[in-house]
Amino acid sequence: MDVSLYFNLPAWLRVTLQGVAVIVVLFPLAAACSMAERKISAWIQGRPGPNRTIPPFLAWIPVVAPLLQKLGLFQLAADGGKFVFKEDPIPGHVNKVYFVLAPILAMIPALTTIAVVPFGAYLDSAGRTVPLVLANVDVGILAVFAVASLSVYSVILAGWASNSKYPFLGGVRASAQLISYELSMTLSVLPVFLWVNAPGGPGTLSLFDAVQSQSQPGFWGGMWYGVLMPVSAFIFLVALFAETNRQPFDMPESEADLVGGFHTEYGAFKWSLFFVAEYCHMIVGSGVFVLLFLGGWNPLPWVSLETLAGWLHLAGSPVLTGVLATLLFLGKVVAFIFFFMWVRWTLPRFRYDQVMKLGWQKLLPLSIANLIVYAIVIALIERA
Repeated sequence: MDVSLYFNLPAWLRVTLQGVAVIVVLFPLAAACSMAERKISAWIQGRPGPNRTIPPFLAWIPVVAPLLQKLGLFQLAADGGKFVFKEDPIPGHVNKVYFVLAPILAMIPALTTIAVVPFGAYLDSAGRTVPLVLANVDVGILAVFAVASLSVYSVILAGWASNSKYPFLGGVRASAQLISYELSMTLSVLPVFLWVNAPGGPGTLSLFDAVQSQSQPGFWGGMWYGVLMPVSAFIFLVALFAETNRQPFDMPESEADLVGGFHTEYGAFKWSLFFVAEYCHMIVGSGVFVLLFLGGWNPLPWVSLETLAGWLHLAGSPVLTGVLATLLFLGKVVAFIFFFMWVRWTLPRFRYDQVMKLGWQKLLPLSIANLIVYAIVIALIERA
């Protein structure tokens, strides 16, 4: 398949097309997670999920209609239509400008972080692996942390602008939780990049380079970092739950004691933007975890994309290898999102003091000790 026409387009046009394509894919995926969450929660709890919604023009089809209805495939369209056309009042006691601005700000970091997250790769004519990413920057993980951390401002702004005590408490909890777990998350990835950046080589914090370092020949070269550094993976995983405000770390929402937390005064379309942003962060966070600890688009430990392409005789087809790598990556991300939802409907919510104690007294010392241990081990390996 000839793709030279696309690669001959001006750089700005290719980047624009790629950006639109990523948003067009990410936004519906984030919205579909709401339906998936209800189906998964119903399956875990042994009850029916969405199984009634169907357009009238399909309801008369004898065999297809009952199947589509039972699967709940049109629930997403029903929810989207409801949120768009439902009355969206603004309470009189809120600060109207910031109240409206908060859900908009929630979407900006959610859709921006995907720019530096590679979602696949392809093999060019020379056999080199080229990432499928909007911006393959050398500081990719720093860009993810920097932009994703801005999402807390939307929660704080929503809580403050609501002029209500429960949303305000939710905003305060969000800021405290972000500070508590972002330190551990950052420290957990340092051993990974200490391993990636061999002494004497060019330093990099690129997520693509992290995947490539798990695609090398040999026992250590092909081992995924989730196996090589399980403590780092565990710390990153726990911090990821806290950073995305997912149960059991949903302190900013916590309807048991805060009614609805930071979004108590919101409804309809503005309310839906907060949760689309949450699912976007969950998708991007899952992608970063897959890239750092689960080999990215490599199908198995010690089996790289290049090896798989050679087995399937796809080395000379960049389009097919790109599609294969993207499907492998998305498959891992979907499995990880299922894990997110599984945990939500299995574990009870922590108390706020337990969340703070876990972050400062347990996770932070563990992440520091983990960093020291791997720094010593890597230094000893390099000197050997």
